[in-house]
Order: sequence, then C-alpha cells, then structure tokens
Amino acid sequence: MKKWFVALATVLMGLTLAACGSKTVATTSGGKITESEYYSSLKNTSSGKQVLQQMILDKVLEKQYGDKVKTSQVTKQYNTYKKEYGSSFKSVLSQSGMTASQLKQQIRDNLLLKEAVKGNVTITNAQLKKQFKSYEPKVTVSHILVSKKSTAETVIKDLKAGDSFASLAKKYSTDSTTKNKGGKLAAFDSTGTSLDSTFKKAAWKLKTGEYTTTPVKTTSGYEVIKMDSNPGKGTLNEHKAELKKQIIDDDMNNSTVLKSVVSKVLKKGNISIKDSQLQNVLSDYLTSSSSSK
Repeated sequence: MKKWFVALATVLMGLTLAACGSKTVATTSGGKITESEYYSSLKNTSSGKQVLQQMILDKVLEKQYGDKVKTSQVTKQYNTYKKEYGSSFKSVLSQSGMTASQLKQQIRDNLLLKEAVKGNVTITNAQLKKQFKSYEPKVTVSHILVSKKSTAETVIKDLKAGDSFASLAKKYSTDSTTKNKGGKLAAFDSTGTSLDSTFKKAAWKLKTGEYTTTPVKTTSGYEVIKMDSNPGKGTLNEHKAELKKQIIDDDMNNSTVLKSVVSKVLKKGNISIKDSQLQNVLSDYLTSSSSSK
C-alpha cells in the first residue's frame, strides 16, 4: 500500500493518552479497566511514548506555523489522493485504519512540518548549484510505445516520410491510454518518478518539434518520443524558487534534517512534562547534539 506522505520520526497511531481518571474504558468478567490503569500501562510502552511525542509536536507546530497552512491547501492535497485512487479510495483509507478527517489532519500535520523545515533550514548557494546540475524543467512529450525494435524503426521511417505522429501513435502504439490522444503524456520534470530514466534522458535532449531518430529501449519496450514543448533549462536564477522547493522536498525525506528541525521547534515550544515517569520522552530531540543543522 502506498505511503501517503513523509511522517515524522515517530509512529502515527490512532491512540490518545487519556488523563488519569476513574472512568471505565472496558469491562470484563474479571473486572474493569479504568482510564488511569490504561494510561499507566500505555505510557511505559514505546508506542505510548511515540504517541505523546507526536501529540506534543503537533501542538507546537500548530502554534508556530498554523497561520501558514490554509484549509484550501489541505483540501487540494486530499483531493489529489482521492483522484489518484479513484473508486478504491475508500477501501485504501479503511485498510490504512483512517477516516477522511484523520487523513486531512495528517495532511495538515505534514504541511506544518514542511513549513517548519522551510523556516529552520538555510539553503546555500552550493546546494542550489548542485540541484541545478540535475534539474530539468517541465516538458510535454508524445510517445509511441511498441514491443519490437523493428516496429519502432518502421515508425521512425514513416515519420521521416511525412506521416503524422498522431496517426502513427493510433496505428502502432501499445499504450492504450495515450494512443488515441496522439501519444501525449502528462508534463514532467526532473523530479518525476513515473517514467523510465532512459526515456526522460532521451526526451530532454530534444528541442520542441523534434523526435528521436533511433528507438529508445526502456523497461516498457521500445519508444519513439516527440518533444511537444521544451522551454530549455535556462539559468539557475530563473529557476531558483523551484530549486529551493525541490531541496525542501528532499529534506522532507531526510531523517537527519527532520530530527534537527523537530529539535528546534520543540525547544521553542515551552514544553513542560508533568508526569515524572515521562520526563525524558523528548530527550532524543532536546539534547544539544540534535540541532546540528
């Protein structure tokens, strides 16, 4: 099952640490279980401590960055997931043990964390230059996928003879999703992961209007690729905003960076642990060595 998004270095669980009390949580033939008993048992487990860490972090993130995350952003991301999974969305949610509202909350938590990363990580010129080396802007291409090299060679021969790419896609392509649309694919850039790397490298070499003159061997078969729109790489300054976004996205997958950011956020959170047995629950984040970046 697909991972929804990057979580923190804790386990997101549908548990809450109830305040000590005498309210009954469950009854059995052997007696009842109270909130205080449940709390005392849970707080001594690694899962219980992780839940508390998560709850504390959610509170301080909301306080520090809540005004930077709009409801419309959460809704947009939620709808993206919903569209991606289509008719299976509800079953995927159920298999994940989540409701729609819980997913929206987790999306919000993740967006808050991203804002924290933006606010606590300094992006250097060296990082920008490194990112730019592998950067490719969004391009749109059309393709004709076939199973044999000889068929791809025939397609290229017909293109040179003046046949239209769209007509040849309809005639030859084995990609049923695009063959009746002229072979057109969704726009992609260097961050895209849905296309074969060999395919992307061959495409980026093309100028607008050009097509590959030799078959491109990929994991799917043999490809003939036509560049519909390639704006060119341009300069670093022209793409600085996008490069910064890509670096932040990479940081969201870097556990070392996330731990450093979480440490900084928690240190600003004025946190006081009242339960003596949980005094060290944030020790991994609040030591001086945790703020290395």
